[in-house]
Amino acid sequence: MRKIALVAATAILVLSGCRSATPFSDAFDSRPNAGPCPPAGALYNASRIVDLDDQGMAYGNIEYTGEIVDVRMFCRYADDDPVRAEIEIDFAFGKGPQGTGVRHDYGYWVAVTRRSGKVLNKEFFTASADFTDGPVTGQTEVIQSIRIPRMDDTISAANFEIVVGFDLTEEQHTFNKEGRRFRLGAGN
Repeated sequence: MRKIALVAATAILVLSGCRSATPFSDAFDSRPNAGPCPPAGALYNASRIVDLDDQGMAYGNIEYTGEIVDVRMFCRYADDDPVRAEIEIDFAFGKGPQGTGVRHDYGYWVAVTRRSGKVLNKEFFTASADFTDGPVTGQTEVIQSIRIPRMDDTISAANFEIVVGFDLTEEQHTFNKEGRRFRLGAGN
């Protein structure tokens, strides 16, 4: 009997810790989702950024780097409601030998697409990295305002995708497309 009471008390403590404190979770009622959430992830050729000085493509010429490490999505919809989504994007940032500031801004975008690839909406954001504690840092950005309109309740959120990436120059995009990359500490 004591063992059952201990198991029940432990289960209650564990389950009470599962409640999310984010504003996103408080905005929804208790109806189950009408279907799955859309997949979310980083576009491979836009998931890394390398800023080089004007001296060429060498490790010693790196100013700043960034990488999208993970993308997590939470969504909510029922009946014929629009899909309301929140994503969390984990970034890793680096300051190279030519980086001069303790702060650097990285532009990135979040796009809602159809599974066919057609972009329905694309918004631009900025993540600011702080290199006060060293040349490598990371952070998580949270975007809570994603809405995907559905025509009616027969359309699943699985018909859409959420895609994220860095806002790259043509040279940075070519660098990524060619499979090039630098890792801090690799050239020493």
